Amino acid sequence: AGMNGTAIENFVCVIFNVSFMNCTWYVGRTASGDTQYFLYWKTSRKEDFTGCQNYIKDNYGRHIGCRFQNVTIANKRAHFLVNGSRSGQNIQLYKKINLYEIEKLTPPLNVTVNCMEESHGCEIRWQPPHTSHVKRHACFKYEIVIENK
Repeated sequence: AGMNGTAIENFVCVIFNVSFMNCTWYVGRTASGDTQYFLYWKTSRKEDFTGCQNYIKDNYGRHIGCRFQNVTIANKRAHFLVNGSRSGQNIQLYKKINLYEIEKLTPPLNVTVNCMEESHGCEIRWQPPHTSHVKRHACFKYEIVIENK
């Protein structure tokens, strides 16, 4: 909602290192320098929206993102609301996101390689990456690329 070109564009959220989340957006194409945006979110319809506490700002001091800590996924759907104001006019974006779909997994942990000269073979071992919502290790698929140098 709002005047054409003033609403935010390309709203994206990413969860990384298990419990950190960044949400970013582009300022509307026709948004003036006095346009400011505010992000609110919640993980259930029954909750109240919580405002961003750690904004990412552009060179004009406009909010273009938010950093969150201690985010828990647990297969939840999150509701995001970005309100903006420009010279007394309201601008609004509402979006629902499944949090498990936006998590960037860490690489596998404790990778070890043991090669035996006599058998010309190698054994590669690793532990699954840390994640906040995958409980079964069988859910992961791995690809190994071996390069001879």
